[in-house]
Amino acid sequence: MNAISDRASLTPSPAARAASPHAVVIGAGIGGLAAAIRLGARGWRVTVLERCEQPGGRASVFRQDGFTFDAGPTIITAPFLLEELWSLAGKTFADDVTLRRIDPFYRMQFDGGSYIDCSADPAFMRAEVTRLAPADLPGYERFITMTEEIYRIGFEQLGHVPFGSWTDMARVVPDLLRLSGHRSVYALAARFVRDERIRAALSFHTLLVGGNPFKVSAIYALILHLERRHGVHFAMGGTGAIVAGMANLVTGQGNVIRCNTPVDRILTTDGAATGVALADGTTLPADIVVSNACTAFTYKHLLRDTKRRHWTDRKLTAARYSMGLFVWYFGTDRQFPTVPHHAIIMGPRYRGLVDDIFERKYLPGDMSLYLHRPTATDPSLAPPGCDTFYALSPVPNLAGDTNWETHAETYRQAIERRLIETLLPDLAGHVVTSRIMTPADFHTRYASTLGAGFGMEPILTQSAWFRPHNASEDVRNLFIVGAGTHPGAGVPGVLSTARVLDTVVQDVSHYV
Repeated sequence: MNAISDRASLTPSPAARAASPHAVVIGAGIGGLAAAIRLGARGWRVTVLERCEQPGGRASVFRQDGFTFDAGPTIITAPFLLEELWSLAGKTFADDVTLRRIDPFYRMQFDGGSYIDCSADPAFMRAEVTRLAPADLPGYERFITMTEEIYRIGFEQLGHVPFGSWTDMARVVPDLLRLSGHRSVYALAARFVRDERIRAALSFHTLLVGGNPFKVSAIYALILHLERRHGVHFAMGGTGAIVAGMANLVTGQGNVIRCNTPVDRILTTDGAATGVALADGTTLPADIVVSNACTAFTYKHLLRDTKRRHWTDRKLTAARYSMGLFVWYFGTDRQFPTVPHHAIIMGPRYRGLVDDIFERKYLPGDMSLYLHRPTATDPSLAPPGCDTFYALSPVPNLAGDTNWETHAETYRQAIERRLIETLLPDLAGHVVTSRIMTPADFHTRYASTLGAGFGMEPILTQSAWFRPHNASEDVRNLFIVGAGTHPGAGVPGVLSTARVLDTVVQDVSHYV
C-alpha cells in the first residue's frame, strides 16, 4: 500500500472525528474544497462555508434552457493533483470523473486568417512552426527546452513549497536569474523567435492566470511545459463534475459544506484566529481558519477589526490586480462541427491591447477571445443537435471607468460580431440562450477585489515570498488557499496552494 493510501486508511472514525480539532474553510472554490479534503484526511473536523448557492466558486455551473455552462475554468493540465486528492480520501478519481485528452489543445487563430494548432506532439509542433515561420524552428526548440527546466524548478521543486521567510526567496534567486525570471515571458520568447505570431503562441499563457505577458516573470513559461508534459484534458460533464466529486469527498469524510452562508468576519483572540462570525450574526468557533476567499477581501473585510502589520489596507490598495473578465455564455440551436473544443482568436493588436487592459484600464474597441465549445467533446452539455459555448474576453478590472450596467450588452454584441467575422460566420439567428458575466458580477458574486478574475497580478514582486503567505503573516492559525497566495491562479495553482497546507498546518495533535 502506498504512502497516500496508508494515510487515508488511518482516517479517524466518526466518533473520533467529533472530538477532533475544528477547521473552518471560507469558500468552496477548488482551493477551499481541496483544503477541506486534505485536512479531513489528516483527521480534522471541517466545516466549509460558501457564500453562493453551490460549491465551486469560479468553477461553479450554470444551467439554462437545457444547456450546461462551466462558469470558469475549462482546462485540466495536472490531473495527478486531482488523483492525489481522491487517494487521500480513500477513493479513485477515475471512478468518479472521466477525463478526455484534447489534442491538439487549441487552435490559435491570428488576425488575417493564419493559425497554429498547439499539441503535445513534438513532431506535430515542429511541422506547425515550420508551416508558419520556418526560420524560427531552431529558436522555438531552444525555447521549449528552456521551459522544461523552468517547469522543473518553478513547478516541481517550488510549486508546493511555502515561502514563509525571506530566506526561502533568497535561496531561489540564483535559479530565477539563471532561468531569466527577471525578464517577462514575452521578452524570453522574443529572445528565441522573431515571428510575432509564434511569440504570441509562446507567451499568451500568462493570461490564463491573470498576468500581463509583457510584465509577468518568465518563470510562468512553465505553463507551456505543463501542457506538453501532462496534456490538456476536459472532464466529461464539465469542470462542474470535478467540483461535485470534490464536494462528495468532503462529505464522505464526515465533514460539512454549508452553501448560502456568507462569512462576515474572522474572529481573533490575542492575534490568533478563533472562528468566524456569519452574516446572520451567529458565530462558529474553530481551531484554525482557512480562507479561500479573495485574499484582499480576506484581509480588508474579514479582518477589518484586526490590527495587521503586513497586509494593511494601504498595501492592499496599492497592489496590482489581474485583469477583469467578460464572459458570454450562449447556446445555439444548431451545431458547428468545424469549431474546435478550445480556440483562441487573436485581435489585430497584442501588446497594445494588453497595455490598454492592464496598464491604461481602458476598454478598447478590438479584442482577443477564448472560445470554448465543450460539446465538441461532450454533446450531453446541450440539447440534441445544439452546441454550448462560452466566449471569454480579457477586459480592464474595476479600477477602470467602464460602466458595465450600460456597456455589457453593447460589448456582448461586439463579441458576437467578432465571432461571426472569424470562427462562427453562420452564428446570426442561431443563439437560443444567453447569459453574461462582467467584472462587476465577479465583484458581487465572488467578492473579488476590483472584480479581478484572478486576484493579485502574478508579477515578480507579487509572487512567491512577496505574495500573501499560505500561513498568514498577520494572524496565527489563519491559512490562505486559492489564487491569492503561492503559487497562484489556475487549477494546478490553487490545488497546489492546498497542498502547501500539509506543510504549514501542524498535525491535529498540536491542537488537542
